[in-house]
Amino acid sequence: MARAPSPKARAESSERKRPAAKRDPNAVLFRGATVVTCDAQDQVLRADVLVEHGRIARVGKVRPSQPVEVIDARDRLLLPGLVMAHVHLCQVLLRGMADDLPLLDWLAKRIWPLEAAHSERSMRASAELGLAEMLSAGVTTILDLGTVHHHDVVFDACARAGVRTFGGKSLMDRGTQVPARLKETTAQSLRDAERLADEWTRHDSGRIHYAWIPRFILSCSEAQIRGALERAQDRGALFHTHAAEHPGEKRAVRDAVGGDDVDVLRRWGMRGKNCSIAHGVQLTPRQMKQLAKDQVGVVHCPSANLKLGSGIARVHELRQAGVTVAVGADGAPCNNNLDPWREMRLAAQLSSPIAGPGALPARSALRMLTIDAARLLGVESEQGSIEVGKRADLIVVRRDELHTLPALDPIGTLVYATQSHDVEHALVGGQWVLRDRQLLTLDADQVRSSAKAEAPRLMRRAGLR
Repeated sequence: MARAPSPKARAESSERKRPAAKRDPNAVLFRGATVVTCDAQDQVLRADVLVEHGRIARVGKVRPSQPVEVIDARDRLLLPGLVMAHVHLCQVLLRGMADDLPLLDWLAKRIWPLEAAHSERSMRASAELGLAEMLSAGVTTILDLGTVHHHDVVFDACARAGVRTFGGKSLMDRGTQVPARLKETTAQSLRDAERLADEWTRHDSGRIHYAWIPRFILSCSEAQIRGALERAQDRGALFHTHAAEHPGEKRAVRDAVGGDDVDVLRRWGMRGKNCSIAHGVQLTPRQMKQLAKDQVGVVHCPSANLKLGSGIARVHELRQAGVTVAVGADGAPCNNNLDPWREMRLAAQLSSPIAGPGALPARSALRMLTIDAARLLGVESEQGSIEVGKRADLIVVRRDELHTLPALDPIGTLVYATQSHDVEHALVGGQWVLRDRQLLTLDADQVRSSAKAEAPRLMRRAGLR
């Protein structure tokens, strides 16, 4: 069988640059911004940025030859849209329903029963709530892990919201304490994933990219994980799973499969740039070096790791070993928010007591939410930095709030002082999704109303209220 294109080529081909028309009626010029490029040199420029046909057309002093909309970006920071590289939209409605538990109890006693009780309406409410929260905070791309059912609803919400989406359903075919509704046969789970991949990869938006996601090794057979890896490789898609997260999980994995999950996953075929794991808290130095050699990425979820008592991932060691590291919020019931700015700041701060101040400098923390995250997704040539020709996934951030002033160091201000409500505008592929702090693709009032109505119904169906 001929190999499919790489994840990068697949993502690029789905949204190819069309021949430029003589004039783009939706062209936008950001005038006089402080541009935090996140390019290879981490340049910070005082410049104009012109967006045409969904791409960054010019950076510098721009005198447009045709009429364009001009946005006064003086006293603003312009940077690439943020990438949330590990999130569970299916769990956003579960916020506050699973507090103060270790990982395995958290899953078995609360999360799995609640996920099993989802209806299409509650899933839609959950996905829209998470998307509204993240778009408002400047997230323009996500890697989303679904539950077993209703993932069409999640993809539909992502398409309507305008967010660039990598994701897929959770594959689960074994495991103790897993509700019957979440446990499919190997053939069932892979067949449904193939259907989702076939249908949604062809979506007109070009922003939906299927990812193959076995939940974690305790809920998946070898046949299922091998099957997901083979399909991801054949289709040029991403493979993503949870691994090396919690001490209790590590013991349970060793009892179940006779070794650490990352070692077993490698034996079953997990290697290559299209593969990544979430958490990596329990990784040994040897395993870090092996992941780097295999080009497997890691997504750091600091708030969730702290709340569940998993520990602190040694991000500075992972990066020194050569592992690509991105940042994720994980699920709302183990965080309990989806704020990329909080995760970025915490990632930078947690490295200091382990390896000393500056072990993860601000510029590196910002890259973990921009260009490094794009690299983990295989699309760094298309997004993640402000460079001519790249997609216009951009956000504008205020720098004149009381909690950010005097804002003399733009990168330090972004990492250590900025809050989610400082995001003023956001574009995905040159299309406005947030303007003047107002969502344009989702009705915020309707999102709130649906979440309030569906959450108690979900709890009752799960037998938890």
